[in-house]
Amino acid sequence: MLFVFQDKEKKILETVSKAASELGIQAYAVGGYVRDKILNRPSKDIDITCVGSGIELALKAAKIFHPHIKVNVYKNFGTAMFKIYGWDIEFVGARKESYRSDSRNPIVEAGSMEEDQVRRDFTINTLAIDLSPENFGQLIDPFNGIEDLKNKIIKTPLDANLTFNDDPLRMMRAIRFASQLGFEIESNTLKAIAPLSKRLQIISQERITDELNKIILSPQPSIGFNLLFETQLLQYFFPEMVALHGIKMIENYAHKDNFFHTIQVLDNVAKVSDDLWLRWAAILHDIAKPPTQKFEEGHGWTFHGHEVLGAKWVPKIFKRLKLPLNEKMKFVQKLVYLHLRPISLTKENITDSAIRRLIFEAGDDLESLMILCEADITSKNPKKVQRYTENLQFVKQKIKVVEERDRIRNWQPLVDGEMIMYIFQIKPGREVGILKNQLKEAVLEGEIPNEYDASINYILKKGAEINLQAVNQASDYAK
Repeated sequence: MLFVFQDKEKKILETVSKAASELGIQAYAVGGYVRDKILNRPSKDIDITCVGSGIELALKAAKIFHPHIKVNVYKNFGTAMFKIYGWDIEFVGARKESYRSDSRNPIVEAGSMEEDQVRRDFTINTLAIDLSPENFGQLIDPFNGIEDLKNKIIKTPLDANLTFNDDPLRMMRAIRFASQLGFEIESNTLKAIAPLSKRLQIISQERITDELNKIILSPQPSIGFNLLFETQLLQYFFPEMVALHGIKMIENYAHKDNFFHTIQVLDNVAKVSDDLWLRWAAILHDIAKPPTQKFEEGHGWTFHGHEVLGAKWVPKIFKRLKLPLNEKMKFVQKLVYLHLRPISLTKENITDSAIRRLIFEAGDDLESLMILCEADITSKNPKKVQRYTENLQFVKQKIKVVEERDRIRNWQPLVDGEMIMYIFQIKPGREVGILKNQLKEAVLEGEIPNEYDASINYILKKGAEINLQAVNQASDYAK
């Protein structure tokens, strides 16, 4: 098989070929770049492996392109990389590596190209493109990876037990590729994972979470989560999610399996949004159902307060999984806390004040919340799904009407604490807090319009009720 390259891509590889020839070494484009090229997947990364010094080859190739190209060198890893024409080009010498049973760090030694290909995780990643002048563009396929690509198979080049025992992260990668590409894991490769699942404990959480996020971002994330569950990997880093699995029955009352419900909600979100954190909100929206589960005689199963407890759990889960403890975490926490609110509005005569409070609390995340709520409708009863969906559409329409009229999203008081202290000539204290809260409640309840004059008059009225006398005119505040 002879590859055809685009202009810039061809120039990059020809330059690497020239640099390798001048150094008297062999060089190859390898791994994911080759795999994705065959699959016609977009890529902007090229991995180069050479039989020699990857750093030396990178410096030589960069110099041929331009003397002032910045080359990032990582001596500890024997790698180097630079950017050119919008591509990231990474260089490494061919190597062989092995893992001690108690270590997450490989023992790395220089090796031949054959040894480098053998150490790779899956046959579809052992593919290489020869960059030597005499064989430029020729495919090198020692493990029949091209056939596995055609047949959509994930398979280890050597015995799966050895491959996974050497580097347990490869078990996560097998599932990630299956989820990303829609491939199947070959039976012997899949069978090897569960007996070795405990080995995942020697891998750093950061590397596990990196693979997990790639699974979450795949077109149909449930493929990956089903495999993580079946192979027992999930229990080693995400026991709260495993705890969602199972159905209990009392007096002919049963609840849905919350694990399978959760990954269905995740798939539903994935159909309409690529937002990683919205997908995390889908994963965590029911995470606290197990400890809040109760059976009420004559009624069935309840999970009262699971949204409140789930929101409390979000920071500790993010911390343990080494996810960012920033605005992304707060976004997920907010959606977990609010995910029942729009649906609960459909169970009553919806008031404008309830809609205003929802808009106020959700703020800029209202659209994401509504996506999550719609995704959360997963009943197997078509009539139930239709009823919930129609009710949710009604809530959306009410939100639109109320928001256009009251401008309540991200509401900030038109009369703030500083102005209250100026009007009544008082210091910071309990009275200021009382008046601010009363103003907020009055606006959200629709007692007064969200307007400046109405807010001033309301503050003057409520101030008088707690024996505060206006000393200054509000109109003089900004002067």
